[in-house]
Amino acid sequence: MRAEVSDVAFRLFAERGFDNTTVEQIAAAAGLSRTTFFRYFGTKEELVLGRISEFGREIADALAARPAEERPWDALRRAFDVIAEPRGGQPGPPMDMIRLLSDACALMTRHWEKTQGWQSMLAPEVSRRLGGPDPAIDMRANALAAAAISCLDAATDAWTAGGGAIPMSDLVDQAMGILHESGDVPG
Repeated sequence: MRAEVSDVAFRLFAERGFDNTTVEQIAAAAGLSRTTFFRYFGTKEELVLGRISEFGREIADALAARPAEERPWDALRRAFDVIAEPRGGQPGPPMDMIRLLSDACALMTRHWEKTQGWQSMLAPEVSRRLGGPDPAIDMRANALAAAAISCLDAATDAWTAGGGAIPMSDLVDQAMGILHESGDVPG
């Protein structure tokens, strides 16, 4: 039911904009009462941002599944394929969702907070790959995870600005390659 309501909401957001779409409109279009909507989602923002959290878990799982001998930076890059590679007939991440996150002021800060939360999901695996100490105090792992997320953000911004003309995966390669080539990050 959550997925169905999300699909309806994203269709309405694309038609009307996030700020111009009410919970009542979403509930009615999904065939629910307002009360039932709130059983599934605490807020309209949560409906959108829940997907961002899911992406974080998917990226962390993909990172953990990468070959053990792969260098941390390379493993991080490949883990981002979860959202950078086309899937389900899409040319990349859903442009409507990316635009929605950029255009709705109420979502922008919360989106940033969610993606920064990915750092705590990724750093333990990066630390393990580096043979580091406790991931909570391994600055190398935290710095690499944060830098990789910033590269992903830069690629997303470029992808959105270009209307999705350049594949997201190419932009992530470019962004992460800039730091790698400069020698600022270990492979």
